Amino acid sequence: MTRHRVTDAVPHALVAVRQQESRLESGPFRQARTSRPTCMNDDTRSIGHPGEHDLDSLRELVALAVDTARKSGASASEAAISRAAGLDVNVRLGEVETIEHTRDNSLGVTVYFGNSKGSASSTDFRASAVRETVEAACRIARHTAQDEFAGLADPERMAVDPPDLDLFHPWAITTEEAISLALEAETAARDHDSRITNSDGASVSRHDGDYVYGNSHGFLEGHSSSRNILSCLVIAEDSSGMQRDYWSSAARDPARLEPASRVGLTAARRAIRRLGARKLDTREASVLYEADVARGVIGHFVSAIRGPNLYRKASFLVDRLGERVMADHVRIHEQPHLRGALGSAAFDGEGVATTPRDLVTDGVLRGHVLDSYSARKLGVSTTGNAGGVHNLTVAPGSKSFEALLAEMGTGLLVTELMGMGINIVTGDYSRGAAGFWVEGGEVAYPVEEITIAGNLADMFVGIREVGADVDTRGAIRTGSLLVERMTIAGS
Repeated sequence: MTRHRVTDAVPHALVAVRQQESRLESGPFRQARTSRPTCMNDDTRSIGHPGEHDLDSLRELVALAVDTARKSGASASEAAISRAAGLDVNVRLGEVETIEHTRDNSLGVTVYFGNSKGSASSTDFRASAVRETVEAACRIARHTAQDEFAGLADPERMAVDPPDLDLFHPWAITTEEAISLALEAETAARDHDSRITNSDGASVSRHDGDYVYGNSHGFLEGHSSSRNILSCLVIAEDSSGMQRDYWSSAARDPARLEPASRVGLTAARRAIRRLGARKLDTREASVLYEADVARGVIGHFVSAIRGPNLYRKASFLVDRLGERVMADHVRIHEQPHLRGALGSAAFDGEGVATTPRDLVTDGVLRGHVLDSYSARKLGVSTTGNAGGVHNLTVAPGSKSFEALLAEMGTGLLVTELMGMGINIVTGDYSRGAAGFWVEGGEVAYPVEEITIAGNLADMFVGIREVGADVDTRGAIRTGSLLVERMTIAGS
């Protein structure tokens, strides 16, 4: 059955449309909000869809919000507006399963009366609704307690003439063409091997967005961006049972997506290679994290150096700045201005200019991940990370994935992780896993139903190698990670 759906969604908090998962995690729009249904027959203007190049209309609305806050007596204010439109097509077993057209509008306003803060949000872009949203934020601020650390980022940190980072590549693909691409991926997977007996489907996703942020410092900037994804997930079966696996390709520029047939073939091969999986007995061994799961390991490091965890003393890396926290060959740095990359941003969720910087050099911790609020709590300056990291990159080594297997010799190759047994306070790490047992530098057989455990502090210091096979499908970019020794719990 085919479903056609048009939605107007209200996010849980205003998310800047920069195609990252939580760009305003600790930004200005975290408190109470008001929501109104979207109405495009504006009382004073009409706002189009992403790609119609009317960022000026969004700038006018942000400017209106900031001006209204000033007239209402706010000592400072900020506002952000985002608009996104997309197409998601899913096919399964050769038939169209869902077609979804989405349209999301979001306006967020934060006002300050001294150090008292109020926030409100809306999906209604009419001028009258913008004013009402500001008024709601002001009412909240008048009744909230003073917080000496609350406020806008410092004016001298605002981005000036932000560069064009080549983020907007609208994909002029029709629904019929998207269906054809998804079917091509799934068909390639199903036709590859008779052991591919079922499918969870293939999908094509096209999303474009516009984003504008402004504040009472006079900052007012915005951009358009795109994110396109092609994915496939299939099920393989033989006498040993069933296994499933997937593959996906993501890029801002659709021309940089992998061919649909290659996505399908990769998904099929990954599922087939897992057939005949065994359990392991409990042991200690080296562990090689495949690049796409290694991003999650580095994500735990980012969590440990985020402002909220640091000022709450809720991280095993509290007070470790200037100390060795990784193997001495490891460098981790941000590259926020990579053209066309999925994690690129010229400014963060508070308008602060982003800059390339090292977080780890020669294994030594050189920086944290802070917005202005957490920076003030810690008595330091913001790092320009309101909303998250920007192309956080683990500098790759020279060895290929195959060379890493050879160097490991005997150990566990992890291709899938399950569960969230992570304690950022202590660094304790325990996760369900699946992958392959490696002997003599070559894959011996697939394994499943195992748990890998250790402590993140030991794991980071025990990184023997970073692979050259960098996965660039997100805001964290890393190759495969070879970790010296971990506990593997099995049967």
